[in-house]
Amino acid sequence: MIMIGVGAVIEDGAGRILLVKHIPERGGFWQGKWICPGGELESGETIEEGIKREVKEETQLEIDLVAPLHPFDRIVRSNDKVTLHVIYIDYLARVTGGKLKPGSDIGQAIWVEKERIPQIWEDLHDDTKKLLQIARIIGVSKE
Repeated sequence: MIMIGVGAVIEDGAGRILLVKHIPERGGFWQGKWICPGGELESGETIEEGIKREVKEETQLEIDLVAPLHPFDRIVRSNDKVTLHVIYIDYLARVTGGKLKPGSDIGQAIWVEKERIPQIWEDLHDDTKKLLQIARIIGVSKE
């Protein structure tokens, strides 16, 4: 089954980017690494509705979607079987309201200055690294 992952690269008025980390109990592919807020698109909702819902659930923030980002995918295989196939659809976004408060499956949420991102590069999920490159928040390939 293919999962549609929707999310946002959210910038605040000070030019910082919002990153979140799931609680350890949640487990899963994105565990233990910083990611941008987002989740699975639900049947019957538009991409834009899904992004806003996921961001609200995870951070309590209201956002405006500024511009779509180029979609990309991730296929994870184990023992010649596909264990995860996700297509990421993300937008650049800006905060319009709410107060940052991590939701139930989010353990931490931080605002990071763009220039500090290289300092935490190894703590970012690989897919988040790719997303931040697509969003031109960071230059291509720090590897």
